[in-house]
Amino acid sequence: MKRSGRFSAAATILAAVGLPFATLGLWSLADRWFFPGLLPQSWGLRAWSYILTSAGGQVVNALWQSVAVAAVTAAAAVLVALPAARALGLYEFRGKDPLSVLLTLPIIVPPLSVAMGLHLWFIRMGLAETFIGVVAVHLTFCLPYAVFVLWGVFANYNPDFESQARSLGASRPAVWLRVMLPMIMPGIVVAGLFAFLLSWSQYLSTLIIGGGRLITLPVLLFALMGSGDRPVAAAVSLVFVMPAFVALLFSARHLGGRSLAGVR
Repeated sequence: MKRSGRFSAAATILAAVGLPFATLGLWSLADRWFFPGLLPQSWGLRAWSYILTSAGGQVVNALWQSVAVAAVTAAAAVLVALPAARALGLYEFRGKDPLSVLLTLPIIVPPLSVAMGLHLWFIRMGLAETFIGVVAVHLTFCLPYAVFVLWGVFANYNPDFESQARSLGASRPAVWLRVMLPMIMPGIVVAGLFAFLLSWSQYLSTLIIGGGRLITLPVLLFALMGSGDRPVAAAVSLVFVMPAFVALLFSARHLGGRSLAGVR
């Protein structure tokens, strides 16, 4: 009974997750699909040919732009979040509670308000319609998540291991590289994954700050959906999902709540 119940639950989850992607797969292979047909009336590879040929070169370019923006944003979010999360997780100081509230503001305020408010400043600083400007606005939304993930990691971190390493003659950089980083690596991976996925899916902020010059996959996908070409939009949707799945699978072993070696 237990095995059958587990099988039914797994089948239900698989169907719920896989059905939308199966529909996208059918649309990407359809030349004609009209109501009330359950399957396409004719099949073809026009949508995938569009992506792979020079006519769809914009899809490949948008893919690389999205990967570059998301990867740089994730790396910057982790680098900035590490010292902030360490201070919040290990030390008590005045203003800690107001600071934690301040960190949540970019994810509480509607993204449109944040992007529109930053747009004017970015224009004045020459960051509008640039790669750095898009990364900066993505960082506004990704950094709070990275800080809170690593804050939880450092809240369970035992700094006594660092003291022991220092007493044995290790330098401060050696302590960071050989003691702290290996112990918090699962948290770094999770924080980087969250930042990558959040940046990867950003549409509105990219459109506002990028000004239509920096085209990422979400921006291109929304344009294709508005064009009415469903097969091409479905194929691009599958391309849009694949890197996120790859990133998730790459870091899946760190998402199981593996405890730190230095928990208190």
